Amino acid sequence: MFTGEYRHAVDDKGRLAVPSRFRAQLAGSVVVARWLDTCLAIFPMAAWDELSTKVGSLPMTDPNARLLQRQLFAGAFETELDRQGRVLVPANLRTFARLENEALVLGARDHAEIWAPARWEDYSRALEGDAFTDAVAGLGI
Repeated sequence: MFTGEYRHAVDDKGRLAVPSRFRAQLAGSVVVARWLDTCLAIFPMAAWDELSTKVGSLPMTDPNARLLQRQLFAGAFETELDRQGRVLVPANLRTFARLENEALVLGARDHAEIWAPARWEDYSRALEGDAFTDAVAGLGI
């Protein structure tokens, strides 16, 4: 399970250090992909395959299913962590997420998310007070 919040540098080549607590879970191939709320996600291959199966089972006659499929798979990049535990984030994905020289890597249960720090702060600030409680009220937790 991916948990926690970590701040790391993005180097000039677009490499991002993956938190050491996440590295064992990301051994082997990983997928870096455009994700919801204008962030990126890093999926271990097993979690990516599970998501791919779910998306593949959606009815292709549904325009929203086609939209999801196109956005998810067109914005995905398969790679591996290098020997220093870094992942390459391609330029098009850095542009999408507005990453510059720093990124926040967040645990999100079955994957990690990569956020531009200012974007994460804005997102988090919008959920202060009752906004978070209101947003999750109908989930049955």
